[in-house]
Order: sequence, then C-alpha cells, then structure tokens
Amino acid sequence: MALPTSTNPAHAHFESFLQAQLCQDVLSSFQGLCEALGVEAGRGLTQYHKIKAQLNYWSAKSLWAKLDKRAGQPVYQQGRACTSTKCLVVGAGPCGLRTAVELALLGAHVVLVEKRTKFSRHNVLHLWPFTIHDLRALGAKKFYGRFCTGTLDHISIRQLQLVLLKVALLLGVEIHWGVTFSGLQPPPKKGSGWRAQLQPSPPAQLANYEFDVLISAAGGKFVPEGFTVREMRGKLAIGITANFVNGRTVEETQVPEISGVARIYNQSFFQSLLKATGIDLENIVYYKDDTHYFVMTAKKQCLLRLGVLRQDYSETDRLLGSANVVPEALQHFARAAADFATHGKLGKLEFAQDAHGHPDVSAFDFTSMMRAESSARVQEKHGARLLLGLVGDCLVEPFWPLGTGVARGFLAAFDAAWMVKRWAEGAEPLEVLAERESLYQLLSQTSPENMHRNMAQYGLDPATRYPNLNLRAVTPNQVQDLYDVLAKEPVQKKSDKTDTGKLATGTQEALLRWCQEQTTGYPGVRVTDLSSSWADGLALCALVYRLCPGLLEPSELQGVGALEATSRALKVAEQELGITPVLSAQAVVAGSDPLGLIAYLSHFHSAFKDKPHSPGPVSQGSPGTSSAVLFLGKLQRTLQRTRAQENGENAGGKKPRLVVNASRGWMVPVPCVVSLHQVEAEIPSTEDPPVPEPSVPLTPPPQNQEVGAGDLCALCGERLYILERLCVDGCFFHRSCFHCHVCEATLWPGSYGQHPGDGHFYCLQHLPQPGHKDDNRDTGSESRELPTPGSDSLPSAPSMPPVPQEGTNPAPSPSRPARQLIRLSSPERRRLSSLNLTPDPEMEPPPKPPRSCATLARQALEGSFVGWGMPAQGPQGLPSSALVALKEEEGESPPSSEEEEEEQEDIALDEDMEQALLTFAKNSGTMDKYPTWRRTLMRRGKEEQMKRFCKAQAIQRRQNEIEVSLMELEAEGMKLELALRSPSISPERQKALWLEQLLKLVEKKNGLVAEEAELMITVQELKLEDEQWQLDQELRGYMNREETLKTAADRQAEDRILKKLLDVVHQRDALICFQEERRLSELAFGVGAQG
Repeated sequence: MALPTSTNPAHAHFESFLQAQLCQDVLSSFQGLCEALGVEAGRGLTQYHKIKAQLNYWSAKSLWAKLDKRAGQPVYQQGRACTSTKCLVVGAGPCGLRTAVELALLGAHVVLVEKRTKFSRHNVLHLWPFTIHDLRALGAKKFYGRFCTGTLDHISIRQLQLVLLKVALLLGVEIHWGVTFSGLQPPPKKGSGWRAQLQPSPPAQLANYEFDVLISAAGGKFVPEGFTVREMRGKLAIGITANFVNGRTVEETQVPEISGVARIYNQSFFQSLLKATGIDLENIVYYKDDTHYFVMTAKKQCLLRLGVLRQDYSETDRLLGSANVVPEALQHFARAAADFATHGKLGKLEFAQDAHGHPDVSAFDFTSMMRAESSARVQEKHGARLLLGLVGDCLVEPFWPLGTGVARGFLAAFDAAWMVKRWAEGAEPLEVLAERESLYQLLSQTSPENMHRNMAQYGLDPATRYPNLNLRAVTPNQVQDLYDVLAKEPVQKKSDKTDTGKLATGTQEALLRWCQEQTTGYPGVRVTDLSSSWADGLALCALVYRLCPGLLEPSELQGVGALEATSRALKVAEQELGITPVLSAQAVVAGSDPLGLIAYLSHFHSAFKDKPHSPGPVSQGSPGTSSAVLFLGKLQRTLQRTRAQENGENAGGKKPRLVVNASRGWMVPVPCVVSLHQVEAEIPSTEDPPVPEPSVPLTPPPQNQEVGAGDLCALCGERLYILERLCVDGCFFHRSCFHCHVCEATLWPGSYGQHPGDGHFYCLQHLPQPGHKDDNRDTGSESRELPTPGSDSLPSAPSMPPVPQEGTNPAPSPSRPARQLIRLSSPERRRLSSLNLTPDPEMEPPPKPPRSCATLARQALEGSFVGWGMPAQGPQGLPSSALVALKEEEGESPPSSEEEEEEQEDIALDEDMEQALLTFAKNSGTMDKYPTWRRTLMRRGKEEQMKRFCKAQAIQRRQNEIEVSLMELEAEGMKLELALRSPSISPERQKALWLEQLLKLVEKKNGLVAEEAELMITVQELKLEDEQWQLDQELRGYMNREETLKTAADRQAEDRILKKLLDVVHQRDALICFQEERRLSELAFGVGAQG
C-alpha cells in the first residue's frame, strides 16, 4: 500500500501501525501515533474518538467506517452501556483480545495483562464463516491484506492476535506486557475493591487497579480458584504440528490444501503412507498461511519404531517429554509425512523458526481435555462483588481436529461480554449467572449449521446468534453454589456420590418377577429362581419366544436336549434381539455361572421392561433395543457368507474357514440390495454358528479345566470377568486382547475381519487379501528408513471427498495390485441400468439395458447416485447442487473490492466442473459473475470436506472415550464380582447392594456398546461415500478415453470398477433401508405409546 503524500508524521505512524507484523512494532508505532496526536493511550473510547477526529484521510476513513458501524449497534448504547464498569482481562490470546474489544465497545474501562512479550505461534486456526465475517467487520483486511482471500478459511494464531491487538489498542484497551496474573487480592475492608496479585513488580497504577469484573483467558493451564474443572479422557492421542517456510512461489500456491483426511473413512491413503514411509497416522490436515502448516495424529508404536520416541512410558508427560523425543527424528517424520501428503510439490521443506529459534515442530498430547463445570462465578467480600468469567481454553479445551476452538472461543467471548452488560445494568447476580450458564449449555452443541444464517445481524445479544434460545434453561436456584460470600462459612456442597446405603433393594426379586411374567404359558416352563430353572434351556427359549414370536416354537423343541435348546436361544437372542451373550450355553446348563446368568437376564429386563405385554415381534423402535447392534450383526452374517463364497472361489473350491464377528460386523460388498429384515432371509434361524477349524486353534489349552468356556479369554487364556466379556461368534475375549495382529489397534465394530488362513484378527487396513502374500506385516518392530523429501517413489496424496483438486489423474494408478477379473452377468447389468436410489412417484420407467459399459456407467452416475453425494446434472452439465449454491450466492451481498483485491491462490476446479461452469456463464450471459461463482463452488467444496472430516474426528474421539469408560467399568465390575464370588460372611443385604451395583454397571456397559454401534453405522456411511467418490474418479478416467484407444486390460479394469461401484451402491442402499425402517418403527412406537 502506498504511503500518503501528506507530511503529517501521524500519518506515517498510522501506516506503520497498520502494516506492522511484529508485536513490538505494533506497540512502538501506536505509541508514536499517540504522541504525535497528543493522545493518552489506554483511555477507552474517548481515546478512539480523538484519534479518529485527527486522522481523517482516505486510508484511515475506511477503517473508521468499519469500526463505527460495529460500535453503532444499539446494544452498545453509543459506548455508554458499561461506563462505570472496570474490567481486568487475563491473557492476550485471540479469545482474551476479542473479549477486551467487546468490553471496550460497551464503554468499560478495560485493562489486559499478558505474561508474554511477543506473538510467535505459527499454528493455523480454522475459521467458521461467522468468524470471517466478524473479523472483516473489525477491519482485518486493513491490518492483514491476505486475510481469507479466495477460498481461504483460516489464519495463523500470530496474525489473528496482531489483528485483534491493533483493534484493541485503537479502542482504548490498556495493555501491560510481561505481567503474570497469580491470583486475586480480596478487599481488606469495607469500601475497598478487588485487586490482582501480579508478578513481577507491576507499576503502581496497575498494582492499585481495582476492578469488579475479571475475565480469565489465560489458557487451559490456568483456571481461577473456585472453578471446578472436569477432565474428558480418551485413549492416548499424540498430535504433531509442523510449520514450514512459505516462499509464496507459483509452485507453492498451486498445491491444494488438505482440509482434513481421516483414516476412519479413507484407509487407502494411510495404507499407502504406511507402505511408502513407515508412518502410521490417524489423520492429517494441511493449511497454507504465513507458513505451510501441518497437523497430524500419530500412533505411539509408529513413533517408537521410527525412533522419534526413545522409550515407551505409561506416563504421558515422560513419554512426550523433551528428554524422550529425538528432535532430528521428529523433524524427519514430519517432513516425510508432509512431503507425501502434497505429492512432493512443495519442494525442499524448510522448517520455520519458533520463539526460541528452533525448528517449529512439536509433539503434544491431547488425550485429556479439560472443561469447566461452570462459566462464571460471583465472589463477595465486605460488600464488594466481583464477577468472574472464563473464555477460551480455560473454559473448554477444544478438540483440535474439529476446528472449533476460535469459533466457539469467540462465541464465549460475546456471551461473557453480554454477561458483563447485564451485570452493569444492575441485574441480580443469580440471574446473571443463570443466564450465563444457560448460554454455556449451548456452546458445545453449536456448529455453523445450527446458528442463525444471517451473519450480518450477529451481535452481542445472544438472540442474534442462537436460534431457539432459552435464557431460562438454568434457573437462579440452580446456580446458588456459584455465588460465594467470603465473609461467611462455606456452604457444605451436596456430594455427587450416591449413598450406597440408600440404594433400592430387591433387584433380584424384580428381575425374577419379570422373567416369570414373560415365560408364563410356555409348555414345560416354571421359573422359580435365577439359576436352576434355566438349566434345561426351555425357560430361556420361552423368554426369547415371548419377545420374538414365531421363533423357538414349543413344537420345534420336542426331543431337543438342554444344551442344544440353550444354544438356539442364545443365538436367536443375539441375532434377532441384539442381546449379546456373556456366558456360554454349557455354563447355563451346568449352572456354573449364576452371576453371569443374572447379568445376562438383566440385559433382557433393561431392554424390554417397558414393552407392553402384548403379542407381536419386538420392533426396532422399542425402548432399550439397540437397533444398530442388531443391524450390524445381521448385515455382517450376510456379508460373511458372501466373503466365504468369494474365498471359496479363490481357493479353488476349498471350503474356507470363517470366524468373524457376528454382532460387531464389518462391511464388504453386498451381493444384492437388502433391508434389515431381508438381510438374513436365506439364513435359517437355527443354523449353528461357524466353528473354527481345529488346524488353527484360537484358544490356548485351558489351564483350569473346571473353568467354563466363558470364563477364559480365547486369545490370552486368562480369567474373564463378566464386564470384560466380549463375545465374537461364541468365543469370549478381553477387549484389550481383541486388537489388530499387525498394528495392535483396538478393533471397533465394523472395522475388522479375521483372516481365513492364519486365524488372526486384523483391522481392515491390515487385513490380508485372499491370494495375497503381502499382508502388511513388513511394518514390524525394526526401524525403516524414511524417504527423503521430493523422492520420486512417493505415492499419490489422499483422495478427498468431493473437493476438486488440481492435478488429479482420473486413471487408476499403475502401482495398484492386479485384481481378479469380475464380469457382470446379464441380470446384474439390467439391475444396475434400472437402479434408482431416490424413488420419485412420477419417475419414468427404467431405461432399457445399455449396450456399452461406458453408457451403462454414465446412466448409473447421472441417475442412480442422486442423493448419494453424486450431483444431478443441471443446465449445460452443471450439477444442480452447484446451481443452488450459485443462487444462494446471488442473494448475498457482493464482496467489496477490498476483499477481492488479492487472491492468494488459484487452484483449478475439476476439469469437467470448470468447463460446465464456464459454459453455463457464457450461455446465460453472466460472465461477470463467473469469478464469484467459481470461488463459491471452491469454498462450498472445502466446507463440505471439512464437515466430513470433523464428523469423522468427533466419532473417533467419542469411540476413544467409550473405550476408556468401558475399561473403567470393567475394573469396577471386577472388584464387585470378586466380592460377590468370594466365600465371605458378608451380610445378605451387603451382597444385594453389590449385585445391584454390578447390574447397574452391566446396564451402563450395554448402553455404551449400543452407542458404539450407532457410531459405526455413521462410520460405514462415511467410508462408503468416500469409496464411491474414489471409484467414480477411476471410472470417469476410463470413460473419458476413446474406445478405440482402450486395451483389453483397460476394459477389464473398467468392468471391475463398475462391479465394485455397484456393490457400494447396494451397501449404501442397505444402510438407507435400515435408517428408514428404524424411523418408521420409532414413529409407530411413539404413536402406540401415546395411544
């Protein structure tokens, strides 16, 4: 930007202030500006108006216009809403500065203290649309010309702090650097106020500053005394961040960003990364800002194998401590991962420097995240009240893969400022706290999709941001414990722990009565207890028959032995009701595990106790029934049969050995479109479960023959307690034992398989393919050499879900292993040609079978995949979804010339999309809108990619939390079980209490397992969507070739891809049928309950 021609020295200082890129330069130039204008800094809005009055040339006026527009909102009352309020803000991070800006606009006297003296964090923050709009309204483009140009939706922490620092200084916030807040100093006597304990020795003016509002934004490591913090724990999660120098060359600008790719739905990329470099990641993100910023989640075993970590420690602090991390190996690791993810197109990756002059790469732990139980408190002493509020990481530590940190941090800053306004208005303290906690409840649920769509109306008032706002969700009576009067004795808080002496008794009696009611009328059954009455198997068959009429009819069981009847009942309960066994049929018949039987029957009771006693099968929508567990089990058995057939063909007709999960299934191609009730139509309900071949034993010889089969882990042979038992096809395992044979990762429902040759379990990434000797076991404990950046041997980067990227080669990679040729039969071709997964009552009759493979595929892509993430075609071949986006863009206000003056990157759209958009613009006579439309499509694509990534990471985080919770339940359950089984002389009442506690733990576990299955349904949807997109890209590569140029191998590959595409469509259809059936069942149950 050219400097003004004026000789006024204040203009030069102002331009230096606008362009300053270092914290010290900002402060010095602003001090020079104030001295040149004769203005005292840090005097609130009075200072702002004085500066504005003296700087009225064109460059300054455009900034004043933006700030005046914000300050002119009615909620600020022309800067007089909080004129008598004195605030202290701790921390000059983005959230602390944003809060200070809002308080200054309200007219409060704001003092901010920061222990650091410079901004040095290069890490990049993802911005939600409203944060981009908010920062632009504060003049971010004036301070940082590259702010969110083109399709960028992120900014480095350092740049964001610089932008907000400049705004805060202009609005009169008083800022002190190198000052550490160490605590509060209560008023010593009546008439005095609250002060801060600051280090090192602060100026007298700051040491004597009395305030009535304290806002803490000092990060997750510092929470003021009085606040309770809750820890949210997951499995060990190691993040790695790396910042490389951005030379801003043409080549660098052409490299597409990676808004996020996760193993949970794109395993092929991570498999390629592992084979090429030995690096095993869960996810990776790449943003291009001041630096090339990469952040990824790495697996501990991989870091140990590659020498990044010297030793394995159970304590995370020791594991990731500086003494245990090898800096050179960490740099090599990050460089290799970044080079692979970007095709090596960034050239020689040189690390940026951190605050200490070292390469900016680090490993950090985000296993545990902290969350404050409350967002505000009030303390009172000698009549002086102090309002305390939390914002930023000390309120909620964000889960970085979700990209929610700065967005929710800004929302919390607005909510805190709104609280201060209500405080200044004289509202009762408990009312202020109740409103703030009502808003805090919304924070974790907030996303770009559930906020108000009109971002231009966003302001301090929560009603402008949150739809369906209820400021009375928390009542004043519920926040009385947040109001501390220090002169009085502290109120004894009620313990959250339940008094075990007051637990309701009679659990066994209630369970027994329910079982008696359910089995009444079944021939030959008379239940008198929870042990011997079940030994003949008939009582269990009667219970299952009651809940699933039509199966296990009394006539079917005539002459059937107790063991066979019990086995049938256990199997039908698992396959038709979703009740997973916790003990074997032998244990039921022998009566050797009465505690396990009670726990098993309690699962029936908790799931179906609210079901009305009326004939008819149990529906998916019945209370307590885990429809997701049931669906995964049913679908898995059908897929297992299909895989057995394929393996049999590959083995030359030899009968395969199959032992795979029946209740926690994994997805493979489905041979036909199926619904939940059709999925097992060909499987007789009384069919025995598959049994492992004796040639590959799963279970080591039991050490104690008298111990039942359900009491020993089938892998380690150690004792199994009730809550530890994981049932897979009649075998029982520890959850900790049930992991991938190669990478030792926990096997989630729907994400593993068992190899028919060696009997080991694998995650899908490492599951050996039939006929392939390479089973990925080359990634053993020995170290392997990482490739150097720019190596020609690097495979391609991740295939992203529908986000167009430059340089995409639609043809399949020649490095892909050859697959067996699959030819479509005539019925399959006819089925595909008429397939339409979004039926329309007015749809045309199915088209005739196409003659060529290309025509067949194009019909499928253009018709059948509508609604599956594949766009329908609009005018000139432009997808209808794109037209909707363009129409929405037309309704928005056009961007200013300032926002378009600089485009940081110009990455090409997909070639077909680019041509279709260009044609549409030409034919409609709207070429002037083409750049805006193009940018809109790019931005929408990145937003969708980010949504999928965030969804996948939220699922993975919840899976980890569930696993940790299950481990805690298992440990607690083991103690109770040992107490119950020990031959002690404990009173019967005590044993009844222990049993009730154990059954409550069993119920909690069943709830967590059901939630886990629900998550896996969503995981399957993400994986199939990604797989379909990748297959489509490959198929289009072949379809775009001239038929005369195709070789026989090309046609075979095209047919094979088409077959796989058909399989994916069928699987997605099965999921949709399941979701629809469940919706209808829940609707029917709701109507029945109301009736």
